[in-house]
Amino acid sequence: MPITQIEEPARAGRPQGFAPFALGFRPFFVLAGTGAVALLALWLLLWHRSMVPEAYYGRIGWHSHEMLFGYAAAVVAGFLLTAVRNWTGIDTPSGAPLAGLASVWLAGRLLPWVPGTAPGLLALVDLAFLPLVALALARPLWRGANRVNRLFLPLVLAMALANTLVHVEALGWVAGTARRGTDLMLDLVLLLLIWVAGRVLPFFTERAISGAHPVRRVWVERAGFALVIALAVLHLAGLSGAPVAFVSIGLGLVQSLRIAGWHHPRVWQIPILWVLYTGMGWLAAGFLLQGLAALGLFPGTLATHALTAGAIGVTTLGMMARVALGHTGRPLRSKPPVNAAFVLVNLAAAARVLGPWMVPGWYLSWILLAGLFWVLAFGIFSAVYLPILVRPRVDGKPG
Repeated sequence: MPITQIEEPARAGRPQGFAPFALGFRPFFVLAGTGAVALLALWLLLWHRSMVPEAYYGRIGWHSHEMLFGYAAAVVAGFLLTAVRNWTGIDTPSGAPLAGLASVWLAGRLLPWVPGTAPGLLALVDLAFLPLVALALARPLWRGANRVNRLFLPLVLAMALANTLVHVEALGWVAGTARRGTDLMLDLVLLLLIWVAGRVLPFFTERAISGAHPVRRVWVERAGFALVIALAVLHLAGLSGAPVAFVSIGLGLVQSLRIAGWHHPRVWQIPILWVLYTGMGWLAAGFLLQGLAALGLFPGTLATHALTAGAIGVTTLGMMARVALGHTGRPLRSKPPVNAAFVLVNLAAAARVLGPWMVPGWYLSWILLAGLFWVLAFGIFSAVYLPILVRPRVDGKPG
């Protein structure tokens, strides 16, 4: 089976009346969409008053943890539980086991807000999620013919390690580990974006545009992987300055070359495709800005948000929109409200990154504007896609 295929292979089957746990993308894309709205709205409230998560993660720590180990981890779980079944032909959890896995994720988001929750219990529940995702993927990946796919297992387990570093500091065991854990998780999510984009974006482009012939250069792909792994090692070691700048700027240039090789002018006529290209554009720009930040030439927090709100936010919204259509048997055409959401999520990233840089005196206003755009974007996605994600496939196939 081609590794680029993520649409569901044809199978016989009958639709059911309600299918929120038929395949991994369904509950986790629902949780990611609604979670993106709730987590960002709560974060905006945290700017104005003290709230429960400060007692455990800290205010900034809660925001960074929940957007990476909450929102991003939900998208990662939904995508991998779906794609791995297609890549291997072996079922991943569905039904009650999938509902249980989703419940663990949800409990990890809710417990910080429950008064009197023991820190150890909060840590145990939140830390359980990623290892359980790895366990759910282990059997199909290990039995699948393509051994390269097995690398997703150590990737997910490395994400679990990153989460452990955050909780080790939150529990008061070791100081100074939370930042390293957060940086490591960010690097690992970006590695996954780079990996998946290289598999699917040229494929999507070729399928959607007649006459398109995306170019994939082996040395560019290998350089991208090597550099992002090097960046993760540097962050885990707590290094900064010139080494981080060198690697980050190299990554920005490499990602720019990748995009140039895949790009076709007609991409911009297809919203469900151009949103992925803009996400990759944020990825390249974010790495370049991170390199400048390491040299003291750009604000570090703004560079980080180019990678989080920009690269991760834009790309994951586009991927969820496309994967949900393909895996429910619908045409791969986004509706006008969803196209507006694609614009809004890009505006959210621009307001968060470029606004404070250009007009720093309006910093709080830019934060609020970026948050509003983000909430609107994911609110639209959730409103349009919730019925799609909880109902059976329109073609009667399973999944």
